[in-house]
Amino acid sequence: METPTLRVHVLGASGSGTTTLGAALAARMGTVHLDADDYYWEPTDLPFQSPRPVEERQSLLEDDTTDHSSWVISGSLCGWGDFLIPSLQLVVFLWVPTEIRLARLRAREVAQFGAEALEPGGAMCRNHRDFLDWAACYDGGDAGMRSLAQHSEWMERLTCPVLRFEGESPLEALVERVLESE
Repeated sequence: METPTLRVHVLGASGSGTTTLGAALAARMGTVHLDADDYYWEPTDLPFQSPRPVEERQSLLEDDTTDHSSWVISGSLCGWGDFLIPSLQLVVFLWVPTEIRLARLRAREVAQFGAEALEPGGAMCRNHRDFLDWAACYDGGDAGMRSLAQHSEWMERLTCPVLRFEGESPLEALVERVLESE
């Protein structure tokens, strides 16, 4: 059975599950999963410290999206990735309560960097604390930052279908709901 061509963007707050859903959806579709963070951030010893210049991230993302007829991109493209809007066939928005997202982010960072690096005096302590403070502001932040307001305004400009999922759902159920919508 041939997989249909589909170009999907999955977005939401950090910790809402965009990367997890994006990777699972791409695997089910038999296509490539692209993570916006891989384009947005320069590779550094301490990750997520230095954004790439906009033109460079756009060029890298454009190269990868034109190499494939189908793809799933997770993360936030708002502003810098708007050149892809005409290519999008489906956008999936995930909203998860703040306390659940923050717990996920803490666990993810412990798994990625180790508990010692995140504790006071650790190499990632300040970055970890600043990141969690930033992530906690998503629901109430204004449209000038990565926030619910920014994502809502961005989605209003789209001409493709937008699926909105609120709360926690089993991953496989989300994948099925996205695939059934097509």
